[in-house]
Amino acid sequence: MVDAELLKSLEAIVGSARIKTSREDLLTYSYDAYVKEYLPEVVLFPKSTNEVAGILKLANERGVPVTPRGSGTNLSGGSVPKKGGIILCFTMMNRLLEINRANRYAVVEPGLVVAEFQKEVEKIGLFYPPDPGSSAVATMGGTVLMNAGGMRGIKYGVTRDYLLGLEVVLPSGEAMNTGGVTAKDVTGYDLTRLICGSEGTLAVVTKIIVRLLPKPKTRRTMQAIYSRIDDAGTTVAKIIEAGIIPASLELMDNQIIKAVEDFAHLGLPLDAEAVLLIDVDGDPEIVEKQAKVVGDFCKAHGARDVKVSQSEKENEQLWVARRSVFGAVARLRPTCIVEDATVPVSMLTAAVKKIREISERNRVQIAVVAHAGDGNLHPLVLCDIRDKEEMARVEKAFEEFVDYALSLGGTLSGEHGVGISKAKYLAKQLSPTVMAMTRAIKKAFDSKGILNPGSFLEYAE
Repeated sequence: MVDAELLKSLEAIVGSARIKTSREDLLTYSYDAYVKEYLPEVVLFPKSTNEVAGILKLANERGVPVTPRGSGTNLSGGSVPKKGGIILCFTMMNRLLEINRANRYAVVEPGLVVAEFQKEVEKIGLFYPPDPGSSAVATMGGTVLMNAGGMRGIKYGVTRDYLLGLEVVLPSGEAMNTGGVTAKDVTGYDLTRLICGSEGTLAVVTKIIVRLLPKPKTRRTMQAIYSRIDDAGTTVAKIIEAGIIPASLELMDNQIIKAVEDFAHLGLPLDAEAVLLIDVDGDPEIVEKQAKVVGDFCKAHGARDVKVSQSEKENEQLWVARRSVFGAVARLRPTCIVEDATVPVSMLTAAVKKIREISERNRVQIAVVAHAGDGNLHPLVLCDIRDKEEMARVEKAFEEFVDYALSLGGTLSGEHGVGISKAKYLAKQLSPTVMAMTRAIKKAFDSKGILNPGSFLEYAE
């Protein structure tokens, strides 16, 4: 679909240095953090909204697929070119355009790395809370299109909660602005939030306006070790019931503990069934009180050991275990698939036990880490994608867990998106009416279907 004539026109827009067509280059953009690979026909690196508009106008006229991409950390196959065509990579469109301290907002380009942005705003006493596990490499544009969350979601919410406005380019090549810099705006439909989480199927984001918070003055981290996972689950429920809202509340099961200890040698007890990592933040006096209350809750509900940090350095040392999870577990088998269902917090322990049961029945190895405070489970399925018989058991196990999570009032995805990894289950959660409305919205934005084709809408049919 991308012929020599189109390549020449695209090169005229971005220049020869920002277009890749060799097979070796294309292979490096054929995959993301999910397990399936699709080869693009060309990769482009725009640096301006005008360039994006020109590319989309050409692609739309010729019916060529376009898949927007940041750093490729997507865990559901959302940033791979399912139908070939153009990869529109935003890593060169990565400027921090403005930090407005008086009105507490910032304007950024989509290719800016989340952690780099956070460091810059924190230098002047401000704070951007969304913190996906891949924040050291994930881009702001990717987090907007996936509505990414992270470990601070329990207290601070997810990306959409900080999104004030966008500049986007439609498939036709027309640019438009949604929202703005003010804290309140109820003028017309909320297109900003519609585009947030749309997985690159409606429009291409070229500028992002986010609100900022004052940076918390202090933070304390607690690590609680449990011999019984039920006690860890009870602790989570009791903390929430008590009206304490930690900044983070994470759970790791025994398989995760063993993998992390083998990988990082942190002194984690290999016989523990669960570890909770808990952050509280805010004014020093409040943080000290909350840290004591949370620590007492942990001890009262079965924690055999509780460590409380005394400095920012100790905070980071305690969090090494959680941030090492994916790398530690991925070493164990050729393939590691990270899933993303969410259940009511009160059902967290039951859900972890259900995963164990499903794992044993289907003879599939599954380790579990969770954003325990908001019920967001990440089963890490360890397998070998080359083994078709094993992969059939993996699919069966995951479908059983999807059915279980939905039966509790849970969801298919808490923060990773649907992409292609969970698309075939979409109709289990969304009614035919909702699916019809979703497709109508897609048609209104993208009448020729060039943006991220082959993604969740097509897969769900």
